[in-house]
Formats: sequence, structure tokens, C-alpha cells
Amino acid sequence: MTGQEGITLERMDGGGAMEAVDAFKSVYAEAFAEPPYEETAEEVAAAFRRFPSQARNEAFRATLARTGDGEPVGMAYGYPLGPNTGWWQGLIQPVSEDMRREDGHRTFGLMELAVRVPWRRQGVARRLHDVLLDSTGAERVLLNVHPDSTAAVAAYRAWGYEKVGETRPWNGADVHDVMLLALR
Repeated sequence: MTGQEGITLERMDGGGAMEAVDAFKSVYAEAFAEPPYEETAEEVAAAFRRFPSQARNEAFRATLARTGDGEPVGMAYGYPLGPNTGWWQGLIQPVSEDMRREDGHRTFGLMELAVRVPWRRQGVARRLHDVLLDSTGAERVLLNVHPDSTAAVAAYRAWGYEKVGETRPWNGADVHDVMLLALR
């Protein structure tokens, strides 16, 4: 646990994340209701029907930020990408075989990172990101972000991420930027 400015961050495995699923869901629902995502209650419910299967991945890890009184303010989660990941298959322009090579350790897939409005621009997202990735052993981090989410794109670029492609992460989705961060 790390505390700074009254916010406590807790890193957890899949079991811990499932115990706190309502906190993850509340942050997600608020953050992704905004443009450009504009997710409905049905879409949030669908995302959290997938959450248990993601959390069952033995390498799943999550970070949850809370106020001193326990109110959830931010969250991040993901896991290393295995050799059969579909993450690279949806790219609009394919990347090299070497770029797509996954072994379950090389690349950490950052599935979600979100902070509720009142706690934005206070460094919470960066702290969530750093605590989540601490000691992963991964060479790099991969994520998808909507290009119209300008604050998120700017933050990722400032943290060292580079755009490596574009994808439609699910059927009917807008085009998202695929961004990669080298960790070592």
C-alpha cells in the first residue's frame, strides 16, 4: 500500500480484485460514461461479465486507489499477454512478427486505467500505473486508447508510450490507438 495526498493505493491479485469488484465497477462506470466512450449501463455490465475470467488469469494484477474513508477514486488492471493473445490480430495495419511475439512474460497488457473526475490531474493515474507495473518483469506495456480521449493520450505520451498501430478492439468499436511503452 502506498499513501500520498490522502489517497491509498493497493495492489492486488485476481482474488483481491474480485473481492473489490464493486469498487472497480463504480470507477469504470463513471469514467467511461464520459465522451468519447459514452458507455451505457449495459456496456458496463458486459465489461464486468468479463472481469471474473480476466481476474482468474494467474498473472492478473490490479491496483485500486481509495480515499482515507475508503471511497474508490481510481483503478488499473491487466495481465501479461500469452502466446495466443488476440491483441495483435485486430490491428488495421499488421506489425512485424517480432513486434507481435508474446510468451506470457514479454508484454503486460494494460486492460483498464481510470480515475474519477474529482481526483484527476493530481497524479493518481500515474501512481496507479506505476504501482500496477512495479515488479512485473515485463519488457513492455501495451494498451489501447481512444484517440479522442485527449487527456489520456497526452498522459500516455508523457509517460513514454508510443503509438504502434490502430485497432478496433471489439466488433463495432471506434478505431483506437495501440500504444506501447518499453520498460527496459
